[in-house]
Amino acid sequence: MKRSMNAVLTGAVLALNVAGPALAQGNNCAPREKVVDRLASKYGETRQSIGLGTDNAVVEVFASDDTGTWTITVTRTDGMTCLVASGQAFEALAEALPTQGNDA
Repeated sequence: MKRSMNAVLTGAVLALNVAGPALAQGNNCAPREKVVDRLASKYGETRQSIGLGTDNAVVEVFASDDTGTWTITVTRTDGMTCLVASGQAFEALAEALPTQGNDA
């Protein structure tokens, strides 16, 4: 389960770096406040992490501890938030970096 979530997040980040703003211009976009309200009211999701992507787009991961659902969003500089990916079985991780000199 941990590997599949890492794969999803890695894939989303790679897609954002390759496609950039074009990815975040689809039909799954709305003003940020509406998207956040919908994720909270319909899915019980709250923001779990945040980062800055290409062209100053804000990338956020929302998830529900109760249901395990998760959603990755991108908010453009114009304030529109677009859904990038969603799924189930979310797990929060805090993995340590591997020790130096360890190939594993």
